[in-house]
Amino acid sequence: MRASRSFIGAPFAVVAVVMTLGATACGGDTTAQVGALSGGATGGDFHSLVADPTVSGRIYVGGHTGVSRSDDSGRTWTAVPALNDADAMGWGIESTAIWVSGHPGLTLSADGGVTFERRNSGLPDTDVHAFGAAGQTLFAAGPGLGVVGSADGGTTWVPLSSAAGQSFFGRILIDPADAEHLIAADVQNGASESNDGGRTWTPLGTQPASWVSSSDGLSTLFASGGPVAERSRDSGRTWERMTVPNGATLVEATSGALYVGVHEGESVTVWVSVDDGISWNRP
Repeated sequence: MRASRSFIGAPFAVVAVVMTLGATACGGDTTAQVGALSGGATGGDFHSLVADPTVSGRIYVGGHTGVSRSDDSGRTWTAVPALNDADAMGWGIESTAIWVSGHPGLTLSADGGVTFERRNSGLPDTDVHAFGAAGQTLFAAGPGLGVVGSADGGTTWVPLSSAAGQSFFGRILIDPADAEHLIAADVQNGASESNDGGRTWTPLGTQPASWVSSSDGLSTLFASGGPVAERSRDSGRTWERMTVPNGATLVEATSGALYVGVHEGESVTVWVSVDDGISWNRP
């Protein structure tokens, strides 16, 4: 499905305590564990870690009951009360529009996160576990939805697949060069790809995942939130296991950095790498 034409006819929680001893850099599973780090509040689970591509250093962490925002790459955090109980799983952020999906359906901010409102009109089912947005082109997936799409910003929705989407989770990536090329995380089948606007899907050979990310037009892909974090440098043809801080589950890619999140209790600690995942530091 290209953006200019009309459509045709759950996660892995790893609870861990990340600690520091001396230097804050960490190459992965060797992180020393000597004291808890604070982070962004999400509640008892950790669904999403997303960077705002329009604001440098702005990231969100979300769970079933809460969402927190950081404007300094995870150093300090502010709760987003408007997204309490939004069950923030899927996200779509571009320009001043911020979409968040969860069990209550879709929540939209049209002013860059200042205010939010529920936008479920016309949606066939409001349990939306996965979501993606590119302008007026939207994709949603969930146990009762399969995969559905909208070409008019959510005013109307059409079914795309009943054979896939039930176990999709998190953000659905949309190729900026071709809106029919999609990547989604699947908690049963791993990262999956569609080349026909969401009608058919093919697993890419990763471990089960609840989050996918990319910062370069889907040439480099990250699949995480399952047993391991994985990266592909060739658009999903081959994958390698990543080394991340102890307990880190979700990996988020930006043009200048990689973020990983560690969920402990009711908050998430974020680590940052500026050298392609070779070393990790607390901001």
